[in-house]
Amino acid sequence: MALCMTDIRFTTRTGVDIAADAAGPADGPAVLFLHGGGQTRHSWGNAVSVLADRGFRAITMDLRGHGDSGWCPDANYELHANAADLIDVIGQLDDPTPTLVGASLGGITSLLTVGESPSPLARALVLVDVVPKVEMEGAQEIIGFMAARPDGFESLDEAAEVIAAYLPHRKRTRNLDGLRKNLRERDGRYFWHWDPRLLNSLGHGLSEDGKRDFLETAAGNITIPTLLIKGGKSRIVSADGVRAFQTLIPHAEFVNVEEADHMVAGDANDAFNAPLLDFLSRFGR
Repeated sequence: MALCMTDIRFTTRTGVDIAADAAGPADGPAVLFLHGGGQTRHSWGNAVSVLADRGFRAITMDLRGHGDSGWCPDANYELHANAADLIDVIGQLDDPTPTLVGASLGGITSLLTVGESPSPLARALVLVDVVPKVEMEGAQEIIGFMAARPDGFESLDEAAEVIAAYLPHRKRTRNLDGLRKNLRERDGRYFWHWDPRLLNSLGHGLSEDGKRDFLETAAGNITIPTLLIKGGKSRIVSADGVRAFQTLIPHAEFVNVEEADHMVAGDANDAFNAPLLDFLSRFGR
């Protein structure tokens, strides 16, 4: 049976509309997914269908400037702007304390939102291959890849070839439907489905020790059940980063998905879904 997805639009205080999809029973406990920088709400593989089948209300949203969400007129894509959007989205859900599942930029946004809020905004938190202390060399590799093709691609096949060269560990699919969702066509060429101006903000909150302070402070305030899922091949999260994270949030659980790189859900979807579902079965209802 095909998964029944419902399109949703959320309105934020700044006027930047947020696009989302939802599946599963409307009265089920909500699980809100936030993708990484340069990705879209379609980046979670079959995690949505797995959770919907278990009775959860799985909601995947596009961050501002990504996918079908609005582009910010003043190009404000800083972490606190994303956090403000997330607070507004949560305030419009039927479930007032969803579980947040955030990858990379979406994870840092979730951590910041939960850790700086004076009242509980979530019942549980799942971070996917991101911690306050990231490895900047790996982060700059990702930003460099995102910035490398400002003139777009001649075809979906060309885009697929570029991605395959960047992610040699991942088997290239011949079905381009998923890739089509991450690109927008303009004047006969294909461009990434995000505002290129957001590149100016990516990494700013992570690049220097002084700029990490507010993230570490937020992490130290988190008391809700927390899970960190790391890609075993990740160049973003190191063993040192994990240890520092566990010092900040001693109660956090940790899972290492050995076969995955930074984009864990895309690299090893079944291996990602298993610990996520186990965690949600204990803390997500």
